[in-house]
Amino acid sequence: MTTKIYIVEDDPDIAELIQFNLEKEGFETLIENNGKKAYELIIENPPDLLLLDIGLPGLSGIEICKYLREQAITRDLPIIMLTARTQETDKVVGLNIGADDYITKPCSVNEVVARVNALLRRSKPSKTDVFRSGKLEINFNLRTVECDNNEIEVTPTEFNILSALINAKGRVLSRQDLMDIVWGADYYGDTRTVDVNIKRLRDKLSDCSKAIHTVKGVGYRIILN
Repeated sequence: MTTKIYIVEDDPDIAELIQFNLEKEGFETLIENNGKKAYELIIENPPDLLLLDIGLPGLSGIEICKYLREQAITRDLPIIMLTARTQETDKVVGLNIGADDYITKPCSVNEVVARVNALLRRSKPSKTDVFRSGKLEINFNLRTVECDNNEIEVTPTEFNILSALINAKGRVLSRQDLMDIVWGADYYGDTRTVDVNIKRLRDKLSDCSKAIHTVKGVGYRIILN
């Protein structure tokens, strides 16, 4: 399966140069130049690795890194920060809040590719490729859901709900926890949105719906077998 890398950089020349060279190496890439839009995209559909500039409109790279490390679904996402030579303090802050590596701009594209490959080699996945609970089977690489060997069509949001519950490893997630993980910390909707999506997901799962357990007055958890 192709490795997916997001390039969050507001300088189009730098972003496109990095993209060109990563795609030459066989990576799938996507460029985003706005911090807020990038954060929402990452939470909705996390990449395999993130190249993250510090100085961004909307949200800074420091803020994005901090928020991603607070979310279960992106806690272990490999992150390389892109910093200018004048951003030494920000670089230190970025590493302290969870960035895995940094590259100083202007940078060699060969260095970027080498750092990306090195981080991917040493990064361990935060979840198994396939999760099973009774008749329920979820393949994270293919982003598929099956019940009793029958594939079930779920939305990206529904898949991310399942992913968040599985990453919690049986721990109860409150409705607010799920709101923050799946919809993002900046989402101002009602927590009843979680209940509505859980109900739709359970309806689709049919016989496998019991894998999602309601903890009355608290939230939801996944049943581990």
